[in-house]
This record gives sequence, structure tokens and C-alpha cells, in this order.
Amino acid sequence: MYPLKFEHLYYKKVWGGRSLEKFRNDLPEGNIGESWDVACHKDETSIVSNGKFKGKRLDDLIKEKRNEIVGTKIDKFWFPLLVKLLNTTSELSVQVHPNDNYARNVENDMGKTEVWYVVDAEEEAALIVGTKGNCTKELFKEAIKSSELERYMNKIPVKKGDVYLIKSGMIHTMTGGLIIAEIQQNSDTTYRVYDYNRGRELHIKKALDVIDLNIKAKKSNGIKLTYEGYEKTHLCLGKDFSLELYDVCNEFTEKSDNERFYIFTCVDGNGEIVYDNGTEKISLGESILIPASLGKYIIKGKIKLIKSYVPDIKKVKNEILNEIIY
Repeated sequence: MYPLKFEHLYYKKVWGGRSLEKFRNDLPEGNIGESWDVACHKDETSIVSNGKFKGKRLDDLIKEKRNEIVGTKIDKFWFPLLVKLLNTTSELSVQVHPNDNYARNVENDMGKTEVWYVVDAEEEAALIVGTKGNCTKELFKEAIKSSELERYMNKIPVKKGDVYLIKSGMIHTMTGGLIIAEIQQNSDTTYRVYDYNRGRELHIKKALDVIDLNIKAKKSNGIKLTYEGYEKTHLCLGKDFSLELYDVCNEFTEKSDNERFYIFTCVDGNGEIVYDNGTEKISLGESILIPASLGKYIIKGKIKLIKSYVPDIKKVKNEILNEIIY
């Protein structure tokens, strides 16, 4: 087995742009808002772009080599993660995502909690996450009717490297001028409550069913651990996924976990992944899947990567505690 790369799955959006061309040369025409970079969803699946499995669908590959690819502890019926890049030139719709129970019962889908890593941000770019003040559901309903939602929305200026967890139930959007790496549960269920008069369908009843105005946005500064040749920051940890930032100045060595796969997404710089049978290059904006059965690998270069995976929470907690307990 070897580290897997995938073809980019591009989607035009009314709020999209062309900024992914800063580091990619394969964009189709139009305003590209999303690139699905690791996907195994009922609506779309990634195609392997490297090695002996080149041209093969990820879902078919998992059916053939499930434990080798995703590991022994990952649900064999539902790939858990979806990794995207977003590029905005104007606001997304004001929206909310359901939790697992609601999504399963109403949409036959996963819920959607996600995390946003800011890959690039223009000077006045901002995330709009959660509400501010004493916004009740009744006030929120009235604000929808009167198109005055923005008075209650919590707007936070952001810069490159900022990280925010967007829990299911949290109202959110973002401005233009952003490139975002979005790591999320494997769901594409979104309920729009306001769309800046662009004429797209709204889902107000469902949105009001799932919205939780008590969820407040918080920047994730994480817990940083320093090792020889790199720093590792634990940014978020939960049942759906873990996100860790690796800031590499030289190299680091890890071993795959036969219980789970990892996904590395390069958010700055470039480097290479060296494993027993070869080498794969990785550069800004690329994602690469580390199969559960890969074994030892070394990542070299001056590079920043975010690593996403479904964690053994106890194991990750112990890793952190072992660095501080005496």
C-alpha cells in the first residue's frame, strides 16, 4: 500500500472565485467555490490520481481493501470524513447543519460538524459564526423575516492560520476573500436561512429545527507540543474527527495505525512523504491519504500540514498528558 492522492472534484458556486489558481493549474472555467479533495460520499467520490490504483474510485478501492485502506475500527459502510478547499469572493449563505440524529431521521445522511483552517485571507476577510448579544429564537425568526439577520451575527476578522470549529447547530457564513481548508463529517446537508437575495432555495423550517443559538464560536489555539524537527499542535479532538497542525522545519517520522487512516493537507510550503516503497511529493493545497496499513513514513521539508482522522480519543489524550505529567 502507498499514500493515495486524488483528482480534484470542482464545484462552481455563486460565491466562488479563481484564487485556487495561485497553486493549481487544473481549474475548469467559471467561479470555483469548492474543491472536494478527499471524498467518498453518496453524491461524489474521489478518483485515485497516483500509483498502481490510478483511475480507481475510492469507494471501489475501499470495498476491495477495506482494512488496508481505512483500518479495522472505521465504519465499513460509511466513510467518515470529507476534505474540501473553499474559495470565496462574496458571502456564503447564512446557514446551519443538522446533528447526526436529525440528519439520519430526516435526510438519511450524517450530521455535519466541521472545522475551518484559514489557508489565506485578504485584509478585511471574516468568518461569521454564531450570534452575538441576547439573540433568542423568536428574535432570530423576526430577523429572518425582516432580512436583518446581520445585526445578530458574530463577525470575526481572521488571518492565515486561524482555526474555528463549526459545530452542528451553529449558524454561520463567511465573507469573500478567503481560502479555507474544511475538514468535516462526510455530509453535504446544509440548511440556508438567508442568501443575500440571490434567489436560491431556503430551508428555514429545517434550519429552525436544528439551530442552537447557545453555541458560541471560539478560535482554537490548541495545545502545542515541540519535538526535534517539528512542532505539533492539537487543534480539536472529538468523536467525529481530530485535527492536528504539523509545523515542520526539517522532518518527522510516524507510523500508520492499522485501526484508522490519516489525511494530511498541506497548508503552507512543500515537502515529500517517504515510505518503504517510494516517495510522494506534497505541496500547498494538496491532500494525501495515509492508508492504515502503510507502516512507517517520513515527511520531509519546510512545510505545514493539517492531519485529520477519526481518533481514539483516549490515546490522543494520553499522548498530550505524557508530555506534561512528571
